[in-house]
Amino acid sequence: MRDEILKALEQVIDPELQRPVTELDMVRDVEISDGIVSLTIVLTVAGCPLRQSFEQQVEQALSGIDGVRGVALSFGVMTPEERQALTTKLRGGVERDSVIKLSRGTRVIAVASGKGGVGKSSLSANLAVAFSQLGRRTGILDADIYGHSIPHILGIHQKPVAVDQMIVPPVKDGLKLMSIGFFLDDNEPVMWRGPMLHRALEQFLTDVHWGELDVLVVDMPPGTGDVSISLGQLLPRAEVVVVTTPQKLAQEVASRAASMARKTNMRLLGVVENMSGDVFGSGGGEDLADSLGIPLLGTVPLDPALREHGDDGRPIVAVDPDAESAQAIAAIAETIDARRESGAIVKSLPLVG
Repeated sequence: MRDEILKALEQVIDPELQRPVTELDMVRDVEISDGIVSLTIVLTVAGCPLRQSFEQQVEQALSGIDGVRGVALSFGVMTPEERQALTTKLRGGVERDSVIKLSRGTRVIAVASGKGGVGKSSLSANLAVAFSQLGRRTGILDADIYGHSIPHILGIHQKPVAVDQMIVPPVKDGLKLMSIGFFLDDNEPVMWRGPMLHRALEQFLTDVHWGELDVLVVDMPPGTGDVSISLGQLLPRAEVVVVTTPQKLAQEVASRAASMARKTNMRLLGVVENMSGDVFGSGGGEDLADSLGIPLLGTVPLDPALREHGDDGRPIVAVDPDAESAQAIAAIAETIDARRESGAIVKSLPLVG
């Protein structure tokens, strides 16, 4: 029965690392007595907020085994040596280095705009959810350092976990997220200059365990400043979605973001016209796409529900998929997904003290 129990525990997936607890060497002290299975799962850190997920998964995994009448599950904490071994395993046997490694086939979709206030972050968050709904293993990097809002829009409030010298991003509904907002107190402003911003982005791409991703959505900061240039240097093969609102001024500013992307060797994927409708008019996205020589990926109508759900931390694509704006964003995700262009991104970085 012990072998059968260990086999069943392969169904128990660590919610953050997204791999079986047996593969991660987290199972200890399996004993069977009078139909009661006792075991211990060692967590990466004490006070893990996801214990309930382990409890539910273990109970469900063992419930189908004949002779098992109950489960007595306890938790422990990995020793520093065990955490270091886990980190090495997750990195494929390689010790910590300064190399950006995204799995072969990971697409980096950078969502950019020339100015703020065009709904870029809301679109980024909902696009990430839409990719996840398409069955793509998805992560989202909130690189809008000064205006970080993705955690709020997605309703992800748990903090990242540090395992040895590796950062494990929080996960919700299979979606992984990293944001500078996780490392600040309340609504504290980010008062950093260019070199610190560049180093923070390096860490988000080297020290964060993204795992096997199909898509990494990057919410770019508005404009063409330090952060945008750094991301262009760190991810030169990213594909850029340019977001604009319909009015002429927004198009002109958005075209500057597109020009910067080209100068940093990013690939322009297409334009999205956001907030389309009576208030701002329509057609600006198509005009911008024509001027840039790239396709219009879609038009998202001005929808109060999109804003309301974002304020509540419940992205509209997830909670109201029949809404017109949700359907538009889902269609844009499908269009982008159909234009897949994969390739490994492995880039060495200089070590910065």
